[in-house]
Amino acid sequence: MSGETITIKGADGSFTGYLSKPASGTGPGIVVIQEIFGVNKVMRDLTDAYAAAGYVALCPDLFWRIEPGIDITDQTEAEWKQAFDLFGKFDVDKGVTDIAATIKTLRPMTTGKVGAVGYCLGGQLAYLTACHTDADAAVGYYGVNIQNRLDDAKGIKAPLMLHIAGKDEFVPPEAQEEVVKGLHGNTHVTIHRYPEMDHAFARPGGAHYDKKTADEANDRTMKFFARHLA
Repeated sequence: MSGETITIKGADGSFTGYLSKPASGTGPGIVVIQEIFGVNKVMRDLTDAYAAAGYVALCPDLFWRIEPGIDITDQTEAEWKQAFDLFGKFDVDKGVTDIAATIKTLRPMTTGKVGAVGYCLGGQLAYLTACHTDADAAVGYYGVNIQNRLDDAKGIKAPLMLHIAGKDEFVPPEAQEEVVKGLHGNTHVTIHRYPEMDHAFARPGGAHYDKKTADEANDRTMKFFARHLA
């Protein structure tokens, strides 16, 4: 399965996204939210995988304001340096605006409901997507800096699932506890914790990839979307 590049009209200009459709041509929608490496092969493969599972999947280029078309890996020190530079320049709130535009672009191609799933930087953005957009469900994997945006949680009106890595090198234990405590009692939120996992345990080819745990988290994600986007 291979997708195509489409144009998304945003509030501040147009940007591109990688679109992949299921064999049936339509289905519920999923916005796939990138890590700090851009719309790279990992993200395109994920987008294709969601399409293979029956979803119309769209991965927007959220770094377009800084540099369109970023497509790097996590395999070299130079690429990590570039990724962290992009992360430092990235405006999270503008990113949420772009995700809202992506949802608006995607929804007419679907059977009606649109969810979002994000990883790393995208994990935080998936959380903020639940807080500030009309997404019907959202899932965040090892989101960074969510503890700094807990006031936004009052905007959550649709189901949100978070996967937290207990040994996340970018989210210290005290930050994880802040998130769990801050979202405790919110009936829209489900949190799964993986005590022995490090950041990006679900990224194939990554240094901390753990297939068994990734499969477990991904299974929970697919069941969550099946329940809330059908």
